[in-house]
Amino acid sequence: MLESYQRSLYYKRKADGKPLSFTTQAQRLGSVRSFFEWLVRANRVLLDPTATIEMPREEHRLPRAVLSVAEAERVLALPDISTPIGLRDRAMLEVLYATGVRRAELSGLAVFDLDIERRALMVRQGKGRKDRMIPTGERAVTWCERYLTDARPKLAPEPDNGVLFLTATGLKIHIDNLSRLISSYVRRSGVGKPGSCHLFRHTMATLMLEGGADIRFVQQMLGHSNISSTQLYTRVSLRALEAVHSATHPGAANEPRRARDGAEEGEALHG
Repeated sequence: MLESYQRSLYYKRKADGKPLSFTTQAQRLGSVRSFFEWLVRANRVLLDPTATIEMPREEHRLPRAVLSVAEAERVLALPDISTPIGLRDRAMLEVLYATGVRRAELSGLAVFDLDIERRALMVRQGKGRKDRMIPTGERAVTWCERYLTDARPKLAPEPDNGVLFLTATGLKIHIDNLSRLISSYVRRSGVGKPGSCHLFRHTMATLMLEGGADIRFVQQMLGHSNISSTQLYTRVSLRALEAVHSATHPGAANEPRRARDGAEEGEALHG
């Protein structure tokens, strides 16, 4: 039965005719495996029949897009900060850009999770039910402080629910609405790249690595339990690779290096 279920997942097609991704297949089989592990621990069955199942290898795809510094600034400049909602949006974009938090983590932030004095953010019960404290930087915390002073009091309900980023009706922003909102700003910016909240997560990680950050610190920022997930961004970060390419590839410069080196050598011989 388990083998039949695994085959059905492999051959299943979605409404658009595409197969289930290996990640989705692994998640569904993982739920069955977790159930049988519990049955064994509870002495309901003697052996775990899922122990011999070969799990699909999850795909490790590169991010579809990453923003440059100039492109990120174009998106950040779009909200109308003369309105409470616009000021809220600017603060949210700044937090996404500075910290790379996931959309559910941003939506679930409470006011007391932001430490203005230490310029830090407490992400509670992120993916894997883990808490982490990460820096926000001066700029993001400045915009959040402005939002808390000038905009949030106009949005907060009575009694105050303590949610950091509120809707116009004083509620927590649903993650799907958050995705649509951020995606609309990205489209309006004209950068020509797809993405929403995760686009800023990819951008933050890539720009930090290109700036010389140790991969272990980026791992901590992103909340990855396994560093292999963070290492994906080293394949997107091009600055170090470009430097090596320029220094070693003979065709990297406008003038081929061998010809240039030969000319320089000739000049040296003739004084």
